[in-house]
Amino acid sequence: MEADGQAGAREPETRERGSRESEAREFESQRARLFGLAYRLLGSAAEAEDMVQETYLRWRNAGPVEVPAAWLARVVTNLCLTRLASARVRRESYAGPWLPEPVFTGDGALGPLETVEQRESVSMGLLVLLERLNPMERAVFVLREAFGYGHAEVAGILGIEEAHSRQLHRRARVRVGQPRKRFDGDREQHLRIVRSFFAATVDGDVKTLERMLADDVVAWADGGGGTAARRPVRGRARVARYLSGLSGRPEAGQVTFAFEEVNGEPAVLIREPGGLLAVMAVEIADGRVAAVRTVLNPAKLAYAAAQLM
Repeated sequence: MEADGQAGAREPETRERGSRESEAREFESQRARLFGLAYRLLGSAAEAEDMVQETYLRWRNAGPVEVPAAWLARVVTNLCLTRLASARVRRESYAGPWLPEPVFTGDGALGPLETVEQRESVSMGLLVLLERLNPMERAVFVLREAFGYGHAEVAGILGIEEAHSRQLHRRARVRVGQPRKRFDGDREQHLRIVRSFFAATVDGDVKTLERMLADDVVAWADGGGGTAARRPVRGRARVARYLSGLSGRPEAGQVTFAFEEVNGEPAVLIREPGGLLAVMAVEIADGRVAAVRTVLNPAKLAYAAAQLM
């Protein structure tokens, strides 16, 4: 009888542990989607991880949830909205050009990127454009454009009227503008262009670079106030000279290069003996290099460096 009593006393604990395990499995099945949503909203992988972890803590303390996916999306989105308010203040005083934290996406870190639209939704180019939006506009745009939520669903997540969601979406699309038609051929061809472009950069071959660059090409470098250029470099001739000059820097002889998928596109991974030095994302449009975005800020490379381990 005593044994039976002890077993009975343990039953609630066993059921509770089973419930916790079920909750954990449910959350893990949603984690990649939540991280992808938070990253698109914030442009920061480190902050996105923080938001996902905070969402998990709230999930553990919540009561029964009828539709877990919708509940989790609502919580992580609203946490990101709060974080965006302070992020905008920090970025306004940021030293030099601000770029998103790079994320290696070959392993599905930001969810499926099987279509041009899905790759576009995580590209550095679009994430920079999203900085033009206020937090609510950005949330509506991301939920609609990247995740395909209907306006009724968006309104439910954000706690607004459906008509307001439609208004915010229209305003966001106008403020983002029509992005340049991106190169949408096969990825191997895109990678060949990036390889050729970077070979010309390493060789300091100005003439070849000029042939490969679009007339209105722009090069950004985010060093977080370090040695990177504080202003974007614009125009074919100037960008060609700027890029060709990189091969003459003292550290150039000590670095190694590799090509990886970053934010849905082929990019150049630049390493030095101490670790990851830079990630150079190359945007292609109509077969030419339309933009070069190089992240050198060590704080912004921490997540990508951890992915490589």
